[in-house]
Amino acid sequence: MDLNFSPEENAFREEVRRFVEQKLPPEIRDKVMNGVHLDRDEHVHWQRTLHERGWGGPGWPREFGGPGWTPTEQYIFEEECAKGGAPRLISFGLKMIAPVLMAFGTPQQQQRYLPKIMAAEEWWCQGYSEPGAGSDLASVKTRAVREGDHYVVNGQKTWTTLGQYADWIFCLVRTDPAAKKQSGISFLLIDMKTPGVTVRPIITLDGAHEVNEVWLEEVRVPVANLIGEENKGWTYAKFLLGHERTNIAGIGIAKRELARLKRIAEAEGRLADALFAARVAQVEIDLMALEITNLRVLSAERAKKAPGPEASILKIKGTEIQQAIAELMMQAVGPYALPFKQTDVGPDYAANLGAGYCNLRKLSIFGGSNEIQKNIISQMIMGL
Repeated sequence: MDLNFSPEENAFREEVRRFVEQKLPPEIRDKVMNGVHLDRDEHVHWQRTLHERGWGGPGWPREFGGPGWTPTEQYIFEEECAKGGAPRLISFGLKMIAPVLMAFGTPQQQQRYLPKIMAAEEWWCQGYSEPGAGSDLASVKTRAVREGDHYVVNGQKTWTTLGQYADWIFCLVRTDPAAKKQSGISFLLIDMKTPGVTVRPIITLDGAHEVNEVWLEEVRVPVANLIGEENKGWTYAKFLLGHERTNIAGIGIAKRELARLKRIAEAEGRLADALFAARVAQVEIDLMALEITNLRVLSAERAKKAPGPEASILKIKGTEIQQAIAELMMQAVGPYALPFKQTDVGPDYAANLGAGYCNLRKLSIFGGSNEIQKNIISQMIMGL
């Protein structure tokens, strides 16, 4: 296997690198490089900057307005953006609902939603998890009853990331309570401005407002907002989850954070500790192996295949690596990492490490917990 990039791919890397250097505002770059949360406007600004360049949908085919990049070009783009301190693209619209619309949406739905997603004119969030349905997603209880040309939706969604910014939410709802769990679910698109939709914040341990609970009370949703067929939503949900798990791997971000870890460890003199240096080296080896696996999955997607059970491998190892890097950063600075905000004590680079470590504990839970992913691997890959 030839792991070297072609001259054309290296030229493309230089093009992306120059673009990021020239177009990314320094204040956004500084926030990203130091683990500081960005606000909605900063995310929107970067997405619109990419859109103006024709790169608003990095993984999208040309027929839907994307650049039609190869898997290698997509990888190079995401790696260079992460390395240059660009914000991670908000995946709910670009990488989750968009592939579902491309694969299962009607032409009218594709024309209505996809251009606004790419142009950052509409922000999406995900309505999957419920208080009693997280890893066991097929247990969703949010109910949708058809009345004429509308569904009336009642229920609750939770852990809705950045739902406070969202214009739309894609939801799993139960349309046939008498059917088997997976058979009675439908996939609806709901306007967050619809009467009966209420967003309530969930403040996390680090004091951030990143996730929410969403209440749906007598919400009337046009039947035209149904994706595919009624009661077939589980098929579309699994398709979407494959893309989500692939995205969670975050190879480019992990490489950027590994470089940050090395800088911090060097400043603290920790790389002289053979045991600590060995742990850093092991994380780097794991990341290199994951990178190759990720490229293989992207190649399968290019061949018109949805991410399969191998996406679970990316999800498990990608989240474990990101968590390991955050833990090593904490260990490198010791007690200075405990505060969640900058203080007058300790080096500047210690700020936000504690908050980042706590926040990243969620990675091995959302998108399907790692324990569930191991079950998928054992059943679908190993045949156990």
